Amino acid sequence: MGEPATLDEVRRWPALVSLTQAARALNISRTTAFTLAAQSRFPVTVVRALGQQRVRTADLIRYLEADGGESA
Repeated sequence: MGEPATLDEVRRWPALVSLTQAARALNISRTTAFTLAAQSRFPVTVVRALGQQRVRTADLIRYLEADGGESA
């Protein structure tokens, strides 16, 4: 899975990121991220952009800040 992204790192990401990248910020596996998204249970809103599942970085930052910067 690799190292989770820090909140400071996430703040430098583009406006939309892949579900895989969001999973890294949340310290969950890619498989778990896609499973949660398919069940509409991903911790932040997942949007469709150009046929791919994306997460708004601003939503991810708000979630991480509310969680004290801890992972899901």
